Amino acid sequence: MMKKRRNILVLHGPNLNLLGEREPGLYGTKTLAELNASIISQARKLGLSCRIFQRNGEGELLDLLHRHRRWAGGILINPGAYAHYSYALRDGLAAVALPAVEVHLTDVSKREPWRRVSVLAEVRCACIAGKGPAGYLEGLRRLARELGA
Repeated sequence: MMKKRRNILVLHGPNLNLLGEREPGLYGTKTLAELNASIISQARKLGLSCRIFQRNGEGELLDLLHRHRRWAGGILINPGAYAHYSYALRDGLAAVALPAVEVHLTDVSKREPWRRVSVLAEVRCACIAGKGPAGYLEGLRRLARELGA
């Protein structure tokens, strides 16, 4: 059996560049740079390589997904509000056909009604929500299992 690529493309969606200052009561005080450092540290422990990007634009996220599709073995994505209505992002994940874990810092199932549905549900292998930055690390562990230990 051929071993899968142990490369993870991490995509942070809109407004995540403001982590640490944007609604800290909801999203915490950890900055995006601090979050990325913990993702890189966890990935190394799991024998994974990461490329990490944050973009506010839907098209920019799609361009990154397309550009890194042959390098990546899996996707860790916090699509932000795009989770709830971006069929373009959903189709992009379907097109690259890689294991994808959707992450949300807050528990979207307990927030506004429009946040409770993810159009990415059919094209991802897991959704981790409400665990803050630790959700990203759990997502990495899930992808490591998907890609074989």
